[in-house]
Amino acid sequence: MTPIRIFVSSVQKEFAEERRALSDYIRRDPLLHRFYDVFLFEDLPASGRRPDETYLAEVDRCGIYLCLLGNEYGRADTDGRSPTEREFDRATAGGKERLVFVKGNDDSVRDPKVLALLRNIDGQLIRRRFGSVPELTAEVYASLVEHLDRTGTLRTRPFDASACVDATLDDISQEKVGEFLSRAQQSRGYALSPDTPVRKALAHLNLLDGSLPNNAAVLLFGKQPQRFLAGSEVKCLHFHGIEVSKPIPSYQIYKGTVFELVDQSLDFVLSKIACSIGTRAGGPTAPATYEVPPEAVGEAIINAIAHRDYASNASVQVMLFADRLEVWNPGQLPPSLSPEALRVPHPSIPRNPLIAEPLFLTRYIEKAGTGTLDMIEQCARAGLPPPEFRQNGEQFVQVLWRPKQDRVIGAQTGDLVGTKLGLSGDQVEVLRICVTETSISELMDVAGRTNRTKFRNSVLKPLMQAGLIEMTIPDRPRSSNQKYRITERGRALLAGRDTP
Repeated sequence: MTPIRIFVSSVQKEFAEERRALSDYIRRDPLLHRFYDVFLFEDLPASGRRPDETYLAEVDRCGIYLCLLGNEYGRADTDGRSPTEREFDRATAGGKERLVFVKGNDDSVRDPKVLALLRNIDGQLIRRRFGSVPELTAEVYASLVEHLDRTGTLRTRPFDASACVDATLDDISQEKVGEFLSRAQQSRGYALSPDTPVRKALAHLNLLDGSLPNNAAVLLFGKQPQRFLAGSEVKCLHFHGIEVSKPIPSYQIYKGTVFELVDQSLDFVLSKIACSIGTRAGGPTAPATYEVPPEAVGEAIINAIAHRDYASNASVQVMLFADRLEVWNPGQLPPSLSPEALRVPHPSIPRNPLIAEPLFLTRYIEKAGTGTLDMIEQCARAGLPPPEFRQNGEQFVQVLWRPKQDRVIGAQTGDLVGTKLGLSGDQVEVLRICVTETSISELMDVAGRTNRTKFRNSVLKPLMQAGLIEMTIPDRPRSSNQKYRITERGRALLAGRDTP
């Protein structure tokens, strides 16, 4: 079929970045590029034609007129009208599909002529607001998919935009929506307040398919997402060696929303890798330095969960080996990207844009298209080899390398090596908490552990053997009143004064 031509409102300095980002996004998106082509006025070669005649002729040729409005009205012609207003009127007269997106929420700073144009538009159609390029691309994506669906061009909607089978608004958590809105408001100045009703919040985020929550809504804010999308869980595995082998020392299957899956998976990895405690020279709290940068670990996990193929029944797998961390997710890279392209500046082409936008609004995702570059930089700063990216059949794999284990604590002997004690994240947290006497149940709650025997053997026992914590009732180890407290040696380590 012939692609539908989209005319993006003509050259405005105010929207130089947004216009180019939209063009690149639509042309590279695996779905949208099959149905749409984009016209930008600045892509035309030099010509003897008048600019106003050219852009109006291009509006006549387009199927969709995409209008961006901000604070500036633009240069007016002899009739006092800007190119954007002339284009909108021409598209209206020609019966074109018109999509209008307004930047920002503060109408008091807009040119009076922009406000007049907005009043005219409000009487004809529904417009959407945006604050950043990721928000704009998500809004445009939703509008273009809706257009394909409404016109019958797209018979099957994308996974994230499709209604979640058997789910209703009752399956969406008001508490989780409120928590998200609070964080999005603090992090990005998001317009909706935490007490916004669920239906309105989902509509604002394009998370409704008609009156029903779509798959993205359930994954982001569902009370029990895996009840509807069983494959969305994350499997975390820890191996002592460098190969997959049984029995698996530690194996957790995490369920919950996208946000919860990211947090739980990151905590799993950080609780298993070594952590060195520095001194308090720079502040009241001794800094903890992990052997692999937590930011790089988090980026790999977020990439896998946000960009996986949710139509697959396979799960994301996070596997920690003695020499590396591997994160596997079902799905392939978009055709325009390759593992090699991830090592250089590249566009962001999210597989699930309706999931990616809320992650951006809460700063789980910082910058579009820079995640893998950030991982490379963080590993380089830590003196680690660069991450590896590869396509393994239907699975995309990210590999982060751990440092060579040439300085390790002997778990059975309790030997300490200076202040570079190889403690796990859970052990560091236990040390800090045990400044006051604490029960094993309370310690397990803080660490998010459920298996008492494993927690005692893998976390508490090595700390006691190293002389960092002790029992309050040592002669009755199984006492129901048993608690744990930090020793002087443990205090010295936390203060950065490790003793031999």
